[in-house]
Amino acid sequence: MSIVDDAVATLTPAPSEEDRAQARDAARSASSDNDWLAMVVGHHEQLEDAFARTLGETSADGRKAAFKKLAIILTGHAGAEESVIYPAMDMSGETRHANHAYDEQVTVKKEMAALEQLDPTSQDFTDKLEQVRTAVAHHMIEEEGAWFPDLIQADGVDQQMLTMRYKEEYDRYTRGGSEPAAIGMSRSADSGPRM
Repeated sequence: MSIVDDAVATLTPAPSEEDRAQARDAARSASSDNDWLAMVVGHHEQLEDAFARTLGETSADGRKAAFKKLAIILTGHAGAEESVIYPAMDMSGETRHANHAYDEQVTVKKEMAALEQLDPTSQDFTDKLEQVRTAVAHHMIEEEGAWFPDLIQADGVDQQMLTMRYKEEYDRYTRGGSEPAAIGMSRSADSGPRM
């Protein structure tokens, strides 16, 4: 681990289980069964499991396979947030939080790329992956604890559109989903465009 990695690990200690639970409760209280926030929380839980599975693997092949699954979920989730949720945060007046969220996602993407260059059974890989997991946990707490519950309550935000678009963007990467619907347009030929 480099000096920079040591410094980052020192500055970002792992969040407590109590912090995680409070943030998750806030998000669940603000969400409905199938809205975008419920999907985000579900993806966060999948990410937590994928980090644990990757760190729990001991063989090189097992760890590579688990890391690949983690990367797919993380990239699909990040892409959906960056394409749909963060712009909505910005448009609802939360520009500072949106910019901070983008910055955090970029950092995680760089670290994930660096991990691909390391021996998956090395201590350097384990240490860096643990740092990424900690950074992602902090990021999820910010989103679930305040940013996203605030967005789901924001006036003038089309929650149904956010739900549809978030799902489309996540599925596009993780499942090879379809083309997105044009914003403000109906897919039905009978109804014509809606503005």
